[in-house]
Parts: sequence; structure tokens; C-alpha cells
Amino acid sequence: MIGIVLFVVALLMLFLGYSVAYTFAGVSVLVGVTMLGMDLFSFMPYRIMSIMENTTLMAIPMFIFMGVVLQKSGLAERMLESSAKLFGGISGGVAISTVVVGALLAASTGVVGASVVAMGVISLPVMLKNNYHQPTAAGVICASGTLGQIIPPSIILIILGDVMGISVGDLFKAAVLPGVLLIVCYILYILLLGKAKPHYCPPIVQNEDRSELIIQAIKDVVPPLILIVAVLGSIFGGIATPTESSSIGSMGAILLSTLYGGFSFKKIKDSTLETVKVTSMIFAVLLGATAFSMVFSYSGSDYLVEEFILGLPGEKWTFILLSMVAILILGFFIDFIEIAFLVVPILTPIALSLNIDMVWFAILIAMNLQSSFLTPPFGFSLFYLKGVAPKSMKTTTIYKGVIPFIIIQIVVLALVVLFPKYLIVF
Repeated sequence: MIGIVLFVVALLMLFLGYSVAYTFAGVSVLVGVTMLGMDLFSFMPYRIMSIMENTTLMAIPMFIFMGVVLQKSGLAERMLESSAKLFGGISGGVAISTVVVGALLAASTGVVGASVVAMGVISLPVMLKNNYHQPTAAGVICASGTLGQIIPPSIILIILGDVMGISVGDLFKAAVLPGVLLIVCYILYILLLGKAKPHYCPPIVQNEDRSELIIQAIKDVVPPLILIVAVLGSIFGGIATPTESSSIGSMGAILLSTLYGGFSFKKIKDSTLETVKVTSMIFAVLLGATAFSMVFSYSGSDYLVEEFILGLPGEKWTFILLSMVAILILGFFIDFIEIAFLVVPILTPIALSLNIDMVWFAILIAMNLQSSFLTPPFGFSLFYLKGVAPKSMKTTTIYKGVIPFIIIQIVVLALVVLFPKYLIVF
């Protein structure tokens, strides 16, 4: 009963628009003190101290800083412009270049909001100017921007690694093939759409020399690739931990910004302040969710949930189906961070009792949480794009555009569920 009250009140407060961190903390204190007594919260300082001493979580601000510096250095603009010119001659070329650059930004920044805004400012005007189908243009940008959720270094993978007690390095390795499959499926969809409906994504007339375009593209793409290889290669090769490699990425971002002529102490200061804001939000939610999960577990609700799910027919597969559907539905209304801190701690012990591979399960959750950025009515990518899109582009147009990409994400998720041996590096 306590668990039901806790969940219902928290979700109601979130729907009413109250701050996530303060909702979790406030509801936990209210319900906990009322139903379990004040003594329960004597354990809270120890939980806060364990979060402060967690070295894995140190990677979060470092990777955020890396992404913000690269975004402010003009890296995204350079890659988008050169890629659009290089691929623009084919049907759907600008959309394909947007997906490719979205993947590169995901692997070098991991910040979804920055990627969507950058591509919305640069790619969207180019596509609309060349008579692209508005929903298609919007859908491509939103979907490409969310690749930062699954392609390492992903903030959500770091959070899941900590919440589920899994090596973040193992999660980074396991996420590579599903991420690549998702990119390939996006590109195939655009190519097929270009064949079936050429007027949806027409080619761009080019007058520039092809060799010059290739040289410029190499100059704009190779340095970020070197940074990606340095960061992820150090993790995959066992040379550095994700926390250590995040510092490499931060220094590499500063060097790249210097190389592209975008370095200044003012930009570094602005990047630092933005990093502090985003990191503070994440850790505030983490503290609130810690109080929430403490009240939930001490009330015995976690055992009741576990008993209920283990009593269902189908065991492992029923649990996988129910958990994926629940996360997908919650993603329509609340953010991925809330789901990671609120729902995943409940699902983790059940998955362990069913002998489910936790790395595989974490990748399924990460891919599912990626959809939360796209699903109406509260998908964050939709609002990021709406903020930089022309006023003539309606919100419903963006909603229509993301539907095919949500379907693609669900299909790829199903493939990872059915064929883990081929798509997950264990």
C-alpha cells in the first residue's frame, strides 16, 4: 500500500509540473515520515556519502563538459555543412548526412539537447530551403540527436552502470553494435523513402568541385574521429576507466576547439557553468530518487513487486516484455533520468533472480529510454527542435515526423531482444 501511495503521488506531482528532484525528495519525506516514522531517514546521510564517494559518477560532468566545449567550438556546424555538401547530391543526402553527423556528435559529446539544437539550426534550414517534406526533416533531426542515448560515451549508460552495479566499460562495448544497427536502419529508411517518394527528400544541386568537398569533409571529420578513438579506445583496450577517459575527452575537446579556432577563456567559462547546471540537475534527481527508493524498499514494496512478477507465467520473457512496455509507456510522460533512478532499481533485483544477463538488460533499457526523447507529448527532442524551428513548423508536424523513427527504434529493440548473441558484445 505504501509503495502504491508513493508512486501515485509522485507521478501526480510530476504531471502537475513540479520539479523532479524536489518531488522525489518531498514525497519520500512526506510518505516516509507519515507511514514509517522519522527514524528511517537516519540512514540517508550514509546514502548521500556513498554517492559523493562514487568515482564512476565523476565521468558524468567530464563527458558533459566535453560535449558542451565541442558544441560551443563550432564543431557541429563544420561537420554538418561539409557533410551536407558531400552527400547532398543524392536523394535524401542531407538527411543521411544529418544522421551521420548525429552519430559522430553522439560519440564525441553524448549531449542530446546540444546535438538536436545544433542540427536544427544548421540542417533544418537547408532541408526546408530544398523543399524537404517538413515532417521527414523534423523526424530525421530529432532521431539523429537522440543517438547520444545509446552510442558511447552515453550519460544514461553511466547512470545505468551505477544503478545496476555493472561495469560502465562493459556497457560501452555492448552498446556499439546496437547503436550501429540503429544508424544503418535510419539510413536505409531514408534511402527507401527517397526511392519511393523522391519529392520528400530531393537532392541538392551542387556546383562545387567534388575533390575540394572531400578534402574539407576530411578536415572537419577526422579530428573528432581521433578524439572518439582516443576516448573509447582507451576504455575498450583496458588502458583507462570511463572516469579516466572522460578527462582525456575533456582535454581533447579543448585541443579541438583550439584547432578549429573556437577557443577562448570566455567559452571555457560558459562551458563550465553549463556543465555545473546540467550536472547539478542530474545529481539533485539522484539524491531525491535515493530517498524515494529507500522509502520504497524499507516499506517492503520491492518484495511484493518481485513476488508478483515471479508468479506470472513465462518468467524471464514475461518480465522482459512487461518491463519494456512499462518503460516505453512511462517515457511518454517522464524523463529518462527519472525512469533510470525510479524504475530501474525495482527491476534490477528481479532480473538478477531470473538470471538475466545484466549487461544485455541494461542495453535494452537504454534503447527503450532513447524513445522517451521522441515520444509525444513530452519528448524532450521535440521541444528542443521546436525551440529553433521556424514558427511556420507546427508541433504536430514534428510529432508526425518522429513516428517512423520510433517504430524503427522499437524494431531494433526487438532484434536486440531476440538476437543478443549477434548484437551484444558480452
